[in-house]
Amino acid sequence: MKSLDKKLFGTDGLRGVANHELKGDLAYKIARIGGYYITKNSGIEKPTIIIGKDTRLSGDMLEAALMAGLTSVGINVYRLGIIPTPGVCYLSREMEVNGGIMISASHNPTADNGIKFFDENGIKLTDADELAIEKLYFNDYSQELPYPIDNKIGLIEEKYDWIDQYIDFIINITDEDFSSLKIVIDCANGAAYQASPEVFKTLGAEVIVMNNHPDGEVINVNCGSTKPEIIAQEVINQAADLGIAHDGDADRVILVDEKGEIVEGDNIMAIAARYMISQDNLNENTIVTTRYSNLALQESLADLEGQVKIVKNGDRYVLAEMLKNNYQLGGEKSGHIIFGDYNTTGDGILTAVKIAEIMLKENKTLSELKSIMNYWPQILANIKVKDKDNWEENQEIKKKINEAKAEIANNGRVFVRASGTEPLIRVMLEGKDEVLLRKWEEILSDIISKELN
Repeated sequence: MKSLDKKLFGTDGLRGVANHELKGDLAYKIARIGGYYITKNSGIEKPTIIIGKDTRLSGDMLEAALMAGLTSVGINVYRLGIIPTPGVCYLSREMEVNGGIMISASHNPTADNGIKFFDENGIKLTDADELAIEKLYFNDYSQELPYPIDNKIGLIEEKYDWIDQYIDFIINITDEDFSSLKIVIDCANGAAYQASPEVFKTLGAEVIVMNNHPDGEVINVNCGSTKPEIIAQEVINQAADLGIAHDGDADRVILVDEKGEIVEGDNIMAIAARYMISQDNLNENTIVTTRYSNLALQESLADLEGQVKIVKNGDRYVLAEMLKNNYQLGGEKSGHIIFGDYNTTGDGILTAVKIAEIMLKENKTLSELKSIMNYWPQILANIKVKDKDNWEENQEIKKKINEAKAEIANNGRVFVRASGTEPLIRVMLEGKDEVLLRKWEEILSDIISKELN
């Protein structure tokens, strides 16, 4: 859902079908305004912004428009090429630059693309920042910004080798030898295609790589974190210890244990949290997640007096709460996991390294580690609609949601929201009685489809 009346930015930057909702002229103007906005207090005559992208075919078009916009307002640009989103985040913070932009639509279909801004601390912009940029955009502020000439125009440099610094950073977060591990990696034909295999090979693991072609026509297509059953079968075929399934920009990860069973974000957080608590390395024994996380996550930490802090959907809201209270671990069911001691966004490669490290330090298989969490039945439904705006004002939908909550409330929960990036209404039902959940999933899906189509 586009919160606070935002018209362009969703829960994770700008996103839409490239050359439809997300045209080159929009990218040019948003680069002029957004670039100016995040560098205006830098005190540098010609600040620098880095740009990375995933493998989508539209990446070149949007990159060209963004670079034209940035340089036209006097900002230098360093092109990183194809690199994971957390790489842009890390380099924005660690290098002498004033911010970063990632061109990606993450797990979305191939025709989609997106634009994410990072500030000089490697943190995604706040709602207030995005609202301010939108206000300038819709007031045509781009025309009021300077158009420098001669040597005041921004310049472009290629920094394709900077990905190596991100790769080295990931490698150096562990001192474990991975040579006893056989790992299958599905790169989703996206931004992880180079970095993830190199990290695990360098750490000593035997690596089998799938879908590591930087081909934008097949990014996320029947592969990666959106289709984890593919890698699950390969883990069984290869008798591997671990499967790692990335999404298009590698900011999330889904894991697979040695039995071919899928291990998603909640279970990953449970494993990491329990280990960090055992090492007295989790501030206030607290993790941060969203209300999509299964209620079993809290149950899995109860014997260690672990706590779960709930925030609204979106990994940047998870990070904001982590930074506010110095929490070290947070994430989402979808596989965006933030290890706050290392990075300021979800990082799929880093997360996989940390879980493999725990497997080795605990001398346990992933199936043994994940067994500490017993999931409550949870049903997710995505209902495609023509108009998701103002859905909460629909009285018929509201009535049925209240009826569902009344029947399920004591033994579970009901959560309905609009997608921030797609024309969907998302329904989540969770509780001990799966038959009851399925009954209400059908009722709610029917009324939402009827009323909004």
